[in-house]
Amino acid sequence: MAAAFDALIFDCDGVLLNSEQICLEAELAMLATCGVRYAKHEYIDKYMGTTEREFRAGLRTEALSRFSVELPATFFDDLSSAIAAAYRERLAEIPDAAAAVSAWHKIKAVASSSSKDTLLFKLRTTGLAALFGEHIYSADAVGVGKPDPAIFSYAAAQLGVAPERCVVVEDSVNGVLAAKRAGMTAVGFVGGGHCLPDHAARLQAHGADLVLRTHAELATHLRGL
Repeated sequence: MAAAFDALIFDCDGVLLNSEQICLEAELAMLATCGVRYAKHEYIDKYMGTTEREFRAGLRTEALSRFSVELPATFFDDLSSAIAAAYRERLAEIPDAAAAVSAWHKIKAVASSSSKDTLLFKLRTTGLAALFGEHIYSADAVGVGKPDPAIFSYAAAQLGVAPERCVVVEDSVNGVLAAKRAGMTAVGFVGGGHCLPDHAARLQAHGADLVLRTHAELATHLRGL
């Protein structure tokens, strides 16, 4: 990777926070009780990085068409309650995430498919919001989640930085695809508890320019950019 970068853009869930692991565990468990069973890697590649609206619509449709299961009317409300309870007990920074963010001394942002309110709640709860100031961007601003590049293009515009001078740190296939489609350099991160042994290979297969396994590795790499 060349050193000509001016901005660093982080995904949130699964990169900065353990929230992706929390959600994944709750989602797969509740789906299984309804008779909807995905292979973990398929579920991750299909739904990670999408907006809540896209996730709910896609899952409800596929549960019916593929598994012949009509999800209960209260399914997503019950799921949200279960995730909220788990956040209260377990939500945390992925080890050394704050140090990695702080290792970058140029402009930086968060760009997430989470809703704005949820995104701010998670970052404020874990103390990471202060590291990004006003540069916390949600897909609410563009109306579509990843792999559409809109959220990353929007973040770059708000930062005033050309896409080709932005580095994105992402843990999902959808996120890597979105970063590349936005014309940015994509660093895959596989340090989250939700990542399977072949996760790095899948990110590389979908265009990641580099894959790192820990935030300590990321911090060291960023100091050279």
